[in-house]
Amino acid sequence: MEIKHLVDQATIETVIDGNRAYVTYEIYDGCLDVRKTLVPPPLAGQGLAAKLVKCAYDYAQEQGLKCIATCSYAVKWLERHPEYQGSASSDYVEGSCAVGKHQA
Repeated sequence: MEIKHLVDQATIETVIDGNRAYVTYEIYDGCLDVRKTLVPPPLAGQGLAAKLVKCAYDYAQEQGLKCIATCSYAVKWLERHPEYQGSASSDYVEGSCAVGKHQA
């Protein structure tokens, strides 16, 4: 499996058998905010969401950014990985992902 980081699109993705799984993020206020995680049903149950979110937060740490999440999956991931010292964003709504851009 190949994971691609499309920095110019703020997206981390993988494509398997024509199915695309991805994470989108925004960088603001010294933070990397995972806004959306999407894994289509044919790829479910393979741990792809966790791998993609980890790639995003590894990138955040490499860039000296704080790890935050608006996506409910990413919030739960951060709770399970305290070593990333992350938290929910101010935009977080339980059980959802971001619909639009962060408003400063």
